Amino acid sequence: MAYQQIVFLLILAGGLYLFISERLRVDVTAMLLLLAMVVTGVLDPGEALSGFSSEPAIIVAAVFVISGGLAATGITERIGQWIGRAAGHSEARAVAVVMPAVAALSAFTHHVMVTAMMLPILLRYARERKLAASRLLMPMSLAASLGTTLTLVSAPAFLLADDMIERTGSEGLGIFSITPIGIALVLVGIIYMQLARWLIPRHSGSGAEEDYLRLERYHTELLVVEGSRWSTRPLAELQKALGDSFRLRGWLREGRRRDDLGPNSPLLAGDVLLVEAAADELMSLHEDAGLDLNAISRYGNKLGESENAQLVQAVVAPGSEFLGRSIRELDFSRQFDAVIVGLWRREGPVADRLSDARLREGDALVLWGQPQHFSDMAKSHGFLMLVPFSGEAKSRVRAPLALTILGLTVLAAVTEFLPASLAFLAGALAMVVTRCVDVGRAYRGIDVRIFVMIAGVIPLGIAMEQTGTAALLARGLLSVVEGWPLLAVLLVLFSAAALLTQILSDSATTVLLGPIAISLAASLGQPPTPFVVCTALGAVVAFLTPIGHHGNLLILGPGQYRFIDFLRIGLPLTTVIALVSAWLSQWLWLGGPLLPAFG
Repeated sequence: MAYQQIVFLLILAGGLYLFISERLRVDVTAMLLLLAMVVTGVLDPGEALSGFSSEPAIIVAAVFVISGGLAATGITERIGQWIGRAAGHSEARAVAVVMPAVAALSAFTHHVMVTAMMLPILLRYARERKLAASRLLMPMSLAASLGTTLTLVSAPAFLLADDMIERTGSEGLGIFSITPIGIALVLVGIIYMQLARWLIPRHSGSGAEEDYLRLERYHTELLVVEGSRWSTRPLAELQKALGDSFRLRGWLREGRRRDDLGPNSPLLAGDVLLVEAAADELMSLHEDAGLDLNAISRYGNKLGESENAQLVQAVVAPGSEFLGRSIRELDFSRQFDAVIVGLWRREGPVADRLSDARLREGDALVLWGQPQHFSDMAKSHGFLMLVPFSGEAKSRVRAPLALTILGLTVLAAVTEFLPASLAFLAGALAMVVTRCVDVGRAYRGIDVRIFVMIAGVIPLGIAMEQTGTAALLARGLLSVVEGWPLLAVLLVLFSAAALLTQILSDSATTVLLGPIAISLAASLGQPPTPFVVCTALGAVVAFLTPIGHHGNLLILGPGQYRFIDFLRIGLPLTTVIALVSAWLSQWLWLGGPLLPAFG
């Protein structure tokens, strides 16, 4: 064994220890590995930093921004709500609707984001229809993982696999090269979950999540401003733009309540709408140039310059001096230089007009004012806390534009009008330029840990090849599988990746095993593509433990699952997925049969 191989294996062992023990963040560990390889001379600085300019790193960052644009325009939330409506009232139908829809969403967005979006929707759906939430959350998380196999860009592991294949001089993967495998895996997953649902425990979902979901309706009042884009347009258009989280409670025109006005009635400047809205919708309404929160319109000019004003949330404390007094009586604009624009109450009626509402213990108030004036309010014993308002504005009117950008991005990548990295980079830039997502939110949407980790582990694969370590390990593996059918060799690679990904990320697993797969393919005189793809598939879709995928960790608590629940469901499923993946890889790239021959 050469000196550089020994050094590299020592660095690799140290990196594996840090990855598994999580003593450091994965991105920090990746940077330490990169630095160690440069200091020891395993790689030169140019090779070590090549990961930051690599296509996988660029595409991953761009996909996060595009995902942020879809979320900021309300597309992902609206799809989630549609899924909830289409799922009906039976468990079997819910699984049949949720799984393909979630898989399709995960094809072009990050699967953890999709899981996080669907989690509260399914918990609420299960509670309303008195179904076991645990019977829905595990199929949903599985579908999010399987959906990443539908396109090349949906999982970093496939981008890394494509990069490795291209470095061998072979033709790289297209954006839909793995789609036949992905479709088969999604279908297998749906059928398996319908047949094996009885293996999933019945739990209603954690109570903490249910309590969280109840904090979803703020009472507020909207004013249609002069020259508004909503003026003369029917109410139904406003409701459609804002989504299901917006409910009309009353309509005032010229100061009088009008019960004769409905969804098809036109809005007029000066109309006041009494509404209930979720946190995101309340923030969206605040930032809509055609609407104004009525309290700000009436009292905001008393507070001076409004450019730096912000929304905060305060909870009325037990024994507060404000209990039993109406918002009009309290006159917050005089006491605290702030106005109350929204009220959330756990239970009990709220007056039609916000100013007539009498405060109760536990009421959550949304206030608008200057940051420098909130310090006095924070000192008041009348409030339990004073925190920034958590809602994020959604530019729902730009939803069609965001969908168009996504479609053009995929089209440009598929037709190779632009290289995939440039196509997705252009799509991310278009999302920002067209204000589907603001720059700050776009940057926040990028998971820096994943980006840095990918950029850091790509040189690890380069070093494994250049030091001859990959060839050394491949020779050892070849001595074991020599004479085996190619299908069996592909299954070995899938299985090795499936086990290793339970303790490492799918990206790190692919980078470590990919070069070995390439060397093994060369030793067998075969193209590298099916061997690397099978390795990446094993790293991405091995549904064995809750720690194998971040999506599983998200549902672990709310679904009240145990570790053994994932193993009981996942072991048979992963076995079937391994067989399907290896068989179709052999068919696509090695000329194997599509259907097995009998007799």
